[in-house]
Amino acid sequence: MLLSRVRLASTTVRFVHSLICSSSRSFMDLKALLSSLNDFASLSFAESWDNVGLLVEPSPPHTVSTLFLTNDLTEEVMEEALQKKADLILSYHPPIFRPMKRITWKSWKERLVIRALENRVGIYSPHTAYDAAPQGVNHWLAKGLGVCTSRPIHPSKAPDYPTEGTHKVEFSVTNDEDLDKVISAVKGIPGVSVTSFSARTDDEEQTQLNLNCTQQALMQVVAFLSQNRQLYQKTEILSLEKPLLLHTGMGRLCTLDESVSLETMIERIKKHLKLSHVRLALGVGKTRESPVKVVALCAGSGSSVLQGTEADLYLTGEMSHHDVLDAASQGINVILCEHSNTERGFLSDLRDMLAAHLENKINIILSETDRDPLHVV
Repeated sequence: MLLSRVRLASTTVRFVHSLICSSSRSFMDLKALLSSLNDFASLSFAESWDNVGLLVEPSPPHTVSTLFLTNDLTEEVMEEALQKKADLILSYHPPIFRPMKRITWKSWKERLVIRALENRVGIYSPHTAYDAAPQGVNHWLAKGLGVCTSRPIHPSKAPDYPTEGTHKVEFSVTNDEDLDKVISAVKGIPGVSVTSFSARTDDEEQTQLNLNCTQQALMQVVAFLSQNRQLYQKTEILSLEKPLLLHTGMGRLCTLDESVSLETMIERIKKHLKLSHVRLALGVGKTRESPVKVVALCAGSGSSVLQGTEADLYLTGEMSHHDVLDAASQGINVILCEHSNTERGFLSDLRDMLAAHLENKINIILSETDRDPLHVV
């Protein structure tokens, strides 16, 4: 009898330990999850006009057991998310874009906010951050073209400058007494860092000063130098550039390893996007048998990204009538697939990538009701 009790106790301990371990893997704190999402694809990649990040936050603390992925958050999709007990909705397109002056039951977007807060569901949107990311939407869209090399059409820049400040001021001073006066003055200006080294020019010993300045500090440095022209020589002012980020940016310019006919490319795109139809504008002098070697693409609405890019084919969701005419007049073929049809398929890849990135700590599900609002009839 005693042996039986010991075995029961041991089994109970293992069972409780299993529950604790299982429970520890079943949710994440919202702040920790947001940090991990930013590590996956930084929100700094997003365009300046965009509204990305956490848009609706339940009162803290908030834990996330189920992350729900959708391309567009409509009321139908919200209902699905609530039925599936979502704690956080990742909506690729931000459901809140323009400022809201009130939250009432009058408009559908306001109702989304109300229902999210009532049910303690957060809403997060990455949008153009995922467009620009190396493993993002445009990278996924390019996978449907065939074997190719690609690069961003408009590369992203790093969020920070390589050094402190936005400008560099270089000048030389020959007199030690003047040098002390100059260094003392510029070091007293907030936003200036100073480096110096000895140099010899025209058989004359000089001290070269390099100042890294913020935009505001630059004005004060220039004002000081203008008032003390006798103290320095050979001034240069350089504007510092933020470095470009590798494989990151808007759109993709893809060069196929082997050219194919336009007809073949159409079928590849339809298969990749799971579409029965796409819209085609033939470039002037082109046929469906014309070769395609270079494809410029942009998920969603691509006019501003693709404009002026040399390619055999533009691939995007939508373009204005006149932009299509401009491209066709240059002999560039255009394929339009409707806006969200060029984005939605990425979510399946995203689910798998996030599951690995988050080490399967939470449940990640795809919306089954999310779809493009336009249909061919």
